Amino acid sequence: MKKFLIVGLGNIGAEYVNTRHNIGFKILDFFANKEGVIFETVKLGALAEFKFKGRTFLLLKPNTYMNLSGKAIQFWLNKESIQIENLLVITDDLNLSFGTIRIKPKGSDGGHNGLKNTNLILNTQNYARFRFGISDEFKKGQQVNYVLGEWDEHEKEKLSERLALASEVILSFGTAGLENTMTLFNGK
Repeated sequence: MKKFLIVGLGNIGAEYVNTRHNIGFKILDFFANKEGVIFETVKLGALAEFKFKGRTFLLLKPNTYMNLSGKAIQFWLNKESIQIENLLVITDDLNLSFGTIRIKPKGSDGGHNGLKNTNLILNTQNYARFRFGISDEFKKGQQVNYVLGEWDEHEKEKLSERLALASEVILSFGTAGLENTMTLFNGK
């Protein structure tokens, strides 16, 4: 059975639950709820397992806080003997308009601390990323407040539709492959 590690980046704690920076957790929570799987507290995070078409999807929400995400990712890749090409890391992205999806096979951290730590710990930038646009609608000097702020009313209205689409990305990555998933979803 082919295994995939799908990692949603975010911060633990009630104060972060509905923040833009926690979109990785939110996408995995939506997916798990839709598929009827439950997260269990495990070493370095919360993990849920979902089986589909002969594949196992391990959904991981690291509990290391954003800036140390790589530690949890490396641990679970090694523990489950998952190849790096079967890793998908989900993050927020300020450079994309709200809800826009961008999947890439590799790349720099783009200033994202979760990716920065992951690149450092894995010693590579060659793993798939799923960036979810949160836009850059903030005043100069307010980036941290914006990223750690909660969704506005307009975003909340559109969020469930975007989360449903994001769930399709996860299944596509495991069943159709990275290239096909990029073709199907990038820019949507």
